Amino acid sequence: MKQATDTKYVFDDIDRLLISLLRKDGRAPVSKLSEIMDVSRGTVQTRLDRLLSSGALLGFTARVREDYESNAVRAIMMIEVMGRNTSHVINKLRGLPELHKLHTTSGKWDLVAEVQVNSLSEFDRVLREVRLVEGVLNSETSILLSSI
Repeated sequence: MKQATDTKYVFDDIDRLLISLLRKDGRAPVSKLSEIMDVSRGTVQTRLDRLLSSGALLGFTARVREDYESNAVRAIMMIEVMGRNTSHVINKLRGLPELHKLHTTSGKWDLVAEVQVNSLSEFDRVLREVRLVEGVLNSETSILLSSI
């Protein structure tokens, strides 16, 4: 991994392979990663340390099957923002813990939010809260029924 002059890191093939392997199994031991990558354990550990210290790798987490929380209500919400209020709207929406992910996008919709709640009444409340955020012009939400 090389550091560019603007403090952004340029990833090489080893970094990309390591990140790819960690996405599949964030708990894989360094010894297994080094074997798969055909590099030394020291190389893997050094790369992990650099990826973590640079902020490119934020940490390690458990991945849970989408249907694990079978009682959860999950949805995708597309949001249209009025004028140049996107930063303000993003800051307000980040404060809603029920919005698990928030994405900027192109096209008709300015933002896409992944919503997860425990009941339809919570879902209704979250929809109202998003629509009341100053700068939100319009929204369209689709409940996710099953993962295939």
